[in-house]
Amino acid sequence: MEIPSDFEHPPIRATRASLESHFRSEAALALAPLRNPHHEPKVSSQSAARAVPAAVLIPIVARGEDLSLLITRRGPGISFAGHSAFPGGRSDPEDSSPEETALREAFEEIGLAPEQVQVIGRLGDYVSHSGFRIVPVVGITGEPLRLRLHPGEVEATFEVPLPLALDARSYRLRKRPGTSRAHFYLEYQGHYVAGPTASLLMNLIEELGKTHRE
Repeated sequence: MEIPSDFEHPPIRATRASLESHFRSEAALALAPLRNPHHEPKVSSQSAARAVPAAVLIPIVARGEDLSLLITRRGPGISFAGHSAFPGGRSDPEDSSPEETALREAFEEIGLAPEQVQVIGRLGDYVSHSGFRIVPVVGITGEPLRLRLHPGEVEATFEVPLPLALDARSYRLRKRPGTSRAHFYLEYQGHYVAGPTASLLMNLIEELGKTHRE
């Protein structure tokens, strides 16, 4: 059941230059922890302390002035099959940083080579109910976009226009029948972005709002 959203924020009008400028700012470098905007129990402090380090890449595809987000649909043979997600996963002991984890996972999952990505910054940690402490790494890539999807892990990729993803009005709130829980989602051309991925995008709106003001 759809219910009124309590997520309100002025739309963000971002360009490649403004994104790069934001992630150089003091506000971005402070790396404030990210919040869970869904209407559901929060992760306990005990669970957060045990969370497994992980990272995802938020890939922004630049085609001239047009910017879009590259998102994957998880394959049928892994956990959360069919869900929309950014490429990423748990950190390996050999990874020197969240950026290395995110780039490695993006290459393994969709064949996006690290040299194709300009990492511009990261957001603060997001602790998920599935037991991961996720660092979202933001990177810009462009054409030609040479992808090679890993069979079994990634079923498909799709893109969402960045202006749509950065507009708080795009996020709708659906209540779970018989409970007090409600979850945000974004829908675009038959693709649904929900769960932690929607959370990360809503946090991106709030973070960019610190420097993108009308």
